[in-house]
Amino acid sequence: MKPFIILENAVPVIFSSPFPVPLNWQMNEGEVWTVLGPNGSGKSYFARVIGGEYNLQQGTLSFPFMDEISKLSGSTTRRPQSLIKTIAFNSVFSIADFEGSYYQQRFNSSENEMSPCVSDIFSDSDFQQFRQMSSLLEMKHIRDRRLMQLSSGELRKLLIAKSLLEHPRMLILDHPFMGLDEASRHQLNDFLHDLVQKGLQLFFLVPSESEIPSCTTHLLKMNEGRIEYSGAINQSSGEVPSPSIGNMNVDWSSFPDSSSTFGDEMVRMENVDISYGSYLINRDINWTIRRGEKWALLGPNGSGKSTLLSYIFADHPQAYSKKLFLFGRKRGSGESIWDIKRRIGYTSSEMHLYYKQNISCLKVVASGFFDTIGLYRQCNDSQIAVARYVMQLLYIDYLAEQSFLRISSGEQRMTLFARSFVKNPELLILDEPFHGLDDHNKRLCLQLLAAYSAQPEKSLVFVTHHKDEIPTYVDKYLMLKSLS
Repeated sequence: MKPFIILENAVPVIFSSPFPVPLNWQMNEGEVWTVLGPNGSGKSYFARVIGGEYNLQQGTLSFPFMDEISKLSGSTTRRPQSLIKTIAFNSVFSIADFEGSYYQQRFNSSENEMSPCVSDIFSDSDFQQFRQMSSLLEMKHIRDRRLMQLSSGELRKLLIAKSLLEHPRMLILDHPFMGLDEASRHQLNDFLHDLVQKGLQLFFLVPSESEIPSCTTHLLKMNEGRIEYSGAINQSSGEVPSPSIGNMNVDWSSFPDSSSTFGDEMVRMENVDISYGSYLINRDINWTIRRGEKWALLGPNGSGKSTLLSYIFADHPQAYSKKLFLFGRKRGSGESIWDIKRRIGYTSSEMHLYYKQNISCLKVVASGFFDTIGLYRQCNDSQIAVARYVMQLLYIDYLAEQSFLRISSGEQRMTLFARSFVKNPELLILDEPFHGLDDHNKRLCLQLLAAYSAQPEKSLVFVTHHKDEIPTYVDKYLMLKSLS
């Protein structure tokens, strides 16, 4: 088989490099590789190395596939990196000016009206190709929507379509199924098989064996920056083992007192519609969450789950016009958004996307006390102690002084998960909390969530596209259906 990429004794120039030894690896034409490893194992760094993002202080990185392209085109000026496209969690920043955006802005029509529509990011010559691509990925209904208003799953499908329109020779997908509902996962999996048949080189990064695309032919296992296996997937001996985890004992007495006397009803909404401007996403939603209840909120991509939660978490200005009651008060009856937020712990993929503060992970966790993206107030000693304690419970205390922007996306998710617990809130809202987590970290999060939920006065809303992730003590369900 013809070599496609060759990495020989490579030592990349990376500050605090995760690789303790030189890298050796080869991909041949027609092979589909998946890199498997726990959070923080170096998967994303490895993808950046083969994508040519780093200089090498030792060894070589070669792209034999460029020789044939150069012969056919008669030119040697094109860089190999221009033919390798990467789709990662934050790749949305590559297709629009999101850098100056903030989380609540996506819900505020007066502030996002200048945000580009999906159709704005394609040239006229590409538009017909996009229509064909979007038909394959069932994305036609989002053509006239604003980018900022798309769900994480819709953005993921859009990024794949946009990358393919640039005619890459190789596509790198970090967590390929992240944010996708079950139907979209099956659809994308079949679509990936079609791309392989058309000759596109595919390379995936996943934290769990259950997320390996079925078109994978070869596996590269990483752990602590080392390649532990490289070869055919059918010869692999299984996933890197993770230590067993027993029950988690949590001393809730050290957390802030979140008890209140507002009554039994935490949330009540009557005939609530979900819309972006004139675009109606869902209608006539009736939902009551009472103290101590454990809910799962389910529904396909684009059905309005995250927007519905933004009404509860006081991020969406439309909530004032809804028949919505929070903690015993009609929304808009004089309460501040901070009166609402202080009762709620919250994390989501959208929050992760917009959390771009270059501060330590300990400060990120502590920001949960004030419900801010960034830490702008001084924490007292007891708050710092609780933040450290939650990080210890999740075995991420080693991240305490590291910059949030310099750790892996999986480690960032663990940090934001810890952030949602520091208040021991009355209502905990977890919007797809296990995105990008390896199996070991998922079990840790489930243990902490079980300890929280064992408190009889606490209420939970758990959102997921994977029904097997729903904890056994969740016994109430709200299913949203898409109107598109």
